[in-house]
This record gives sequence, C-alpha cells and structure tokens, in this order.
Amino acid sequence: MKRKILSLFLSFAMVVVMLSGCSSTTEEQSNNDGQAEKVLTYGTGNVSETGRINPALDEHAEIHKVIFTGLTKHDKDGKVIPDLAKEWSFDESTNTYEFVLNEGVKWHDGKEFTADDVKFTIDSIKNPDNASEIASNYEEIDSVEVVDKYNVKLHLNAPCVAILDYLSVGMLPKHLLEGKDLNNDKFNQNPVGTGPYKFDKWESGQYIQLSSNKDYYNTIPKIDKVIFKIIKDEKVRAMQLKSGEIDLAQLEPKDTEVFEGVEGIKIYREKTADYRGVMYNFNNDLFKDKEVIKALNYAVNRQEIVDSVLDGMGKVAYGPLQMSSYNNEDVEKYEYNPQKAKEILVQDGWKLNKDNIFEKNGKKLSFKLTCFEGDPVRVNMSNVVSHQFEKIGVNASVDIQSEIDWGNLEAFLIGWGSPYDPDDHTYKVFHSSQIESGMNLNAYSNQKVDELITKGRTTFKEEDRKPYYMEFQKELALDPPFTFLAYIDAIYGSKDNIVGIESTVLGHHGIGFLWNIEEWDIK
Repeated sequence: MKRKILSLFLSFAMVVVMLSGCSSTTEEQSNNDGQAEKVLTYGTGNVSETGRINPALDEHAEIHKVIFTGLTKHDKDGKVIPDLAKEWSFDESTNTYEFVLNEGVKWHDGKEFTADDVKFTIDSIKNPDNASEIASNYEEIDSVEVVDKYNVKLHLNAPCVAILDYLSVGMLPKHLLEGKDLNNDKFNQNPVGTGPYKFDKWESGQYIQLSSNKDYYNTIPKIDKVIFKIIKDEKVRAMQLKSGEIDLAQLEPKDTEVFEGVEGIKIYREKTADYRGVMYNFNNDLFKDKEVIKALNYAVNRQEIVDSVLDGMGKVAYGPLQMSSYNNEDVEKYEYNPQKAKEILVQDGWKLNKDNIFEKNGKKLSFKLTCFEGDPVRVNMSNVVSHQFEKIGVNASVDIQSEIDWGNLEAFLIGWGSPYDPDDHTYKVFHSSQIESGMNLNAYSNQKVDELITKGRTTFKEEDRKPYYMEFQKELALDPPFTFLAYIDAIYGSKDNIVGIESTVLGHHGIGFLWNIEEWDIK
C-alpha cells in the first residue's frame, strides 16, 4: 500500500513506541476506566510458521488456544473436560456422539456461537481442498448433524475415543468464512474466535497484540493485553527477559545460566511429550536396508545428548509414548553399543574402506542429516549424532536448512509428541495410509503397526485399547522408523510478579504453557 513519506514515518514511530513503551509489565497503559492496564509481553521465536492464524489448518501454534476454544479442552492433568460443549453422550450402538453446547457464547465480533459453527469447522477440516494438517484426526467422522441451535451430533464409522481430544481444536465462525478460500482469506491475519483474548493487531515479523475478551464465557482474563513479541534469536530472548524488556519467554536449556542469582525472574522447567529423533527417508535406497537402521540405533549415546545438549533437562528416548499412561517400557531400547552396531553392519555385508567408512556394493554408508536453521537444540543434537555415527564408520554430514525439501531428504532431525491420547501423532506419523497425505514424512510402512494403531484408535474402552498400543510399541522398536534421541524439558522464564501459572505436561515445541492464561495476574 502506497503512503506518503510522513505517514510512513509516523507509522514506524508508533511501532517503536508500542515495542518499547508497552513491552513489559513495568510500564502500563490506562484502560477506558482510567485504571492502569496490565500488559504481558511474551517473547517467542515464531507465533505462526505459516503467516496465518487458523486452528483448522495448522497445528503447533500456541496462539490458537488463546484466541480460539473448542468443544472440549484439557485440564492440568491432561484430562478431557467440557468447554464450548457443556456435556456429551456416546451411543455405542450407532457410534454417535451428541454434544450439548453452552448457550449465549459470543464470537469476538458479537455474533452467537451455535451448532452451525461446529459443523462448519469439522467439515472444513475434513475437506481435502483445504489441505488441513490435522485432517487425519477426524477420519472416523462420517457426518455432522445440526440437531438444533445448541445440539450437534457426530456420526462416526467406528468408535474413536481420541475424537474427544481432537475436538479441543478451535472452532471457526461460519458467518465469516462460509464460501471463502479458507487457506487465503484475510480472516487468517485478522482472526475472530471465542477464546479469552481477542485479536488487536499484527505487525509482521514484530508482534501480535491481543486484548482481554470481556464477554468470555469462562473466567474473564485478569491481564488486559498480551503481546506476542517475535524474537527469533533465543539468546536475545534471554537477554531481553533479564533486562525487563519482556515478561515471559521460552528459553533454551543453556541460556538459563544467565539467570543464576538474578532476582525477580522465576524459571519453570516443565516435562513435555516433545521428543527428538533421527528420521530416515525410506524412499532412499540406503534406508530400505533395515539392518542399517538398527545399527544406527545402537550407535547413539542418548545420555550424552541429554547431558551435553540439554544440560540434563530432558530424558533418554526410546519410543513415542513415554509420557503416556500407555507407555511400554518392555521394548528394545537400543542402549549405546557401538561394537554391536559395527557387528550388525559387518554381518549385513558392509566393509570398512580406506577412509574408515563402511561401504557395500560400491556405495558408501553416507548421508545428509538435515535440521532446521534457527533451532540450536536440533543443530547441536545433529552435530553430536554425526560425531557418534562417525565413530562406527558412518558419514552423516550435518545439513542446516531454513526451508525443508521434504521429498528429497535423506535423514532429518525430527520432533513430535503425544501429550494426550496415544493416537495423537502415532496414527498420522506412523500409519502407511498417511504417506500420501504427507504427515507420514518418511514413508514408513509396517503392516503390523498399521493394524495395531488402527485397532487402538477404533477401540472405545481404555482397558481394551491399551494392549494394542503396548504391542504397537514393541513392533515399532523392532522395525524402527527413527532413532529416538531424547525428550526435551520446556524451560520458561518469567517475571516473578506474574502469578497463576500452573504446571502441566506440555506438548510439541513446549506448547501448552499458556493453557490457563485467563487465570494469570500481574501483582
């Protein structure tokens, strides 16, 4: 948009004022009642990787849970509890859920939330034209029936208790999005939800400002404004928290050292279901040899990674469900054994060449280990793993990229997590039906794994589901898709005058820390 030079200067000045004068709780504005506004500035690396805010399309954006709400939500123990739906029932004979909605809930624009919005949201997620990242979570839903304004039925083709977890997804307003291009509509940069905070403004690459929703149907937030300040450099986030420029930030483990002996800052070390691992592309001929994968699993010293990269702030990983009540400890854990790794390769026909790299049929055991630029933990893990592989005669060169060409990867430092139901990030990540959708990123395919996680997903009672997931973990360990490395603690630092923060097991990328932000206060 073209503007006069003076207008550009004034706009820039206003942004500077916002980021400096309103960037912490120590300098407060006045609200319409003349009272000092409570402003929280949260330093974060990235509010939205896609440049849009839409919970029906993208996962892993913490701001979704602040602006939007779902039919259900999770309490601090990870249990599913009512939210926009005040109650529900399940008819086992027809595999039908019926939800009774809270009445009088308002969208941020003042319109009433109704069953039509529920149907619109789920239909939008399931519509393949929208290419939703979370569509696989709703595959068992055949149709959504609006009974009346406050009652809605979900007709399933099979039992799927995980649906209750997935219905915590933020609902979308039908009246604003019906007939629109969901991926490209301006709504995605000016979102309207039913959550505790309303969207105010978005300065691209700088910050997103939210204000308290005074019509919120649950606890009215005590903090008037929340500013998501985008600070990509993790060390800059740490220094701005220390200097008081921001009030809250997620920190890298090594950056907590700068707060030793610093008064006024509280450090939160939260357990997560967020694991890291080396993902192998099974479209690559090298990794079609399953003995190679097993050897690489034995070559990794996971405790060294936890100690050196995470400063002890994490735990050794051996599978995808370790933070779940469904975890099976009785699986092959591939404990560090470099000699066994070499023996497997030799038995598989590999021989060390003059460069001390294993070779077979003229092909070296060599590949690129790709990781995201700007993620120091993944970069550091990649470097350690590369060195450990080198010790057994494997050349894995670290390849740092800002944009990932998923189709042509050889190996990748992956991160996933299953904080709630065991179906979460197991079906979509490991089931072969998800290869085409792109969620099964490395084309992993194991018929027994497919059968077990399908049965676990479509079995209603917990006592009947658990054996399937226990067996799934055993089979996954025998035919590993990844070299699991470590679960990462999420480290947050905040000013100690922010009260009401409650611990919970967090999800991928540490998401979930703001789960009860409406109950926070600034003293």
